[in-house]
Amino acid sequence: MKDAAKLSAYFVAVVLVGAILAPLLFWSAQLLAAHGILTFLTHYNFESFFHRALLITALALLWPLLRSLHLCSFRDLQLQKNPHGMRDVVAGLVLSGLPLACAGIVLILAKVFLLKTAIPWVSIAAIMGAAAVVPLIEETFFRGLILGILLRDLRAPLATFLTSFLFAILHFLKAPDRTSELVAWYSGFKSIAHSFGQFANPIMVLAAFTTLFLLGWILADARLRTRSLWLPIGLHSGWIFISGMVGKMTKRPEILPWLGRNLLIGLIPLGLALVSWVLMFGWLRYENRKRA
Repeated sequence: MKDAAKLSAYFVAVVLVGAILAPLLFWSAQLLAAHGILTFLTHYNFESFFHRALLITALALLWPLLRSLHLCSFRDLQLQKNPHGMRDVVAGLVLSGLPLACAGIVLILAKVFLLKTAIPWVSIAAIMGAAAVVPLIEETFFRGLILGILLRDLRAPLATFLTSFLFAILHFLKAPDRTSELVAWYSGFKSIAHSFGQFANPIMVLAAFTTLFLLGWILADARLRTRSLWLPIGLHSGWIFISGMVGKMTKRPEILPWLGRNLLIGLIPLGLALVSWVLMFGWLRYENRKRA
């Protein structure tokens, strides 16, 4: 359990250091703005600085973690070179995006979702950028690094469970805006406490956390079956792209637990994720037969 213990220590350090760093970042931004420098920073609340502090800390402590684990290559993380990487990316896009797109069209035809009169082209361009960049970062971190480290100590099912739980909880936990109006040195720790307040709402846990956990499990399963990150990157990208496109082009009611604020939250998205998983099984089985 040596590597898993180091990974646990890494996350504890990220949370603690990030919580201490967040007020310092916030106060520094306010000081700069007061002197007419980077005045746009005053538009961001403390929670934004808290999230940035966690990201900065995670990146700063990543190199010491990798050094302590003596990782020399992707093979140490049970990853192999994939000569069919682009094919897997395209397949992932289709397998995840097609069920979401079909559901979006049905909801629009049923007038549950209403099309906006103007298309927000700038927002759509931002979604395309996020669909290209976010999966590369998150899959490298969660399914590449985290799952790979856990696989060195644990059996695949347990490693998959822990990685999926971490993926879900990091996306699920979000403190309400304006949680810390008066910022003190302990405000980062208050943000952590407020973030866990969502677990008091069973509907949100059922609608959001459960779906995120399943998505994380599917992505981990794709990585394990292909011993590569390309298929999970494609799946992740398809979910972000179609969900974002539908979100920007329509007005949507929030019908929890069936549908949340986007097509990735709720029991309907959970069912759509299961459809993508079944399609993934079928596609991988077809590809394995073709190679045999």
